[in-house]
Amino acid sequence: MMTKPRLLLCCDMDRTVIPNGAAPEHPEARQRFKQFCQNQEVTLVYVTGRHKTLVQEAIEEFDVPEADFVISDVGTKIYQVSNTKWQELARWEQEIKQAWGGYNHAQIMAFLSKTDGLVLQEASKQNTCKLSFYADQHINQKHLLDQIQQILNQHDIAASLIWSMDEIAQTGLLDVLPANATKLHALEFLQQQLGFQLSEVVFAGDSGNDLPVLASPVPSVLVANASNAVKQEAELLATRQGNSDALYIAEPDSLAMNGNYCAGILAGVWHFQPGFRALLQNNNTSNDT
Repeated sequence: MMTKPRLLLCCDMDRTVIPNGAAPEHPEARQRFKQFCQNQEVTLVYVTGRHKTLVQEAIEEFDVPEADFVISDVGTKIYQVSNTKWQELARWEQEIKQAWGGYNHAQIMAFLSKTDGLVLQEASKQNTCKLSFYADQHINQKHLLDQIQQILNQHDIAASLIWSMDEIAQTGLLDVLPANATKLHALEFLQQQLGFQLSEVVFAGDSGNDLPVLASPVPSVLVANASNAVKQEAELLATRQGNSDALYIAEPDSLAMNGNYCAGILAGVWHFQPGFRALLQNNNTSNDT
């Protein structure tokens, strides 16, 4: 008897599941994504920089499916979601906060407070293991990150510095996280906790803070609406790390849709998961090969 395939589908939210970028959304994409995620063999995970409240608001506003798990705050929080009830996985925070060497959020904020070019983000965008700043989009990114890394090294703080862009607000975003608290580490932790093999995982993303996953061995799709700069960087990093076969960039004609947002996610599933192609063919008369 053949075992049914199963899938841990891990998706960024903004400009990936959520069509809130400049590129057009295919009119069928979101509904087809929702129908696909209703399959009991699919475990849906949102992997996002948003905090819990903003995730909940986005699910309602954009009518996207409820996830089974949510990795939020750029990987610093993991929640299990059941019937709209959210339960934080406390073990994850216990694991990651050790990297900060006993320092807390307020202490690290004080260390970095005199760094030129940084503006602290709102309190709602901070948490016990995430320190977030705004920065001018034209700032010398390398110089800024080198400055911050030097300060952290002085205090033996092991941190990940995640730089991305808010294209709508036209501002730089910087997250200072425990070194093992990236989206990639959180995804790997959850994968192991749930007992999925790497071959049963697909990640979808679009932006700079998705690069650690996009360049990793995790089968990943970069949706077509991602910027050319992110596409080039993802391809370069994946090749350097020997993982080019694990990265797929959705094409404009993928699955007879446009490859943007949910259409790109489904194209990635089609590419990496042949066992799910029959489901993807439902309500669709033409498919990519």
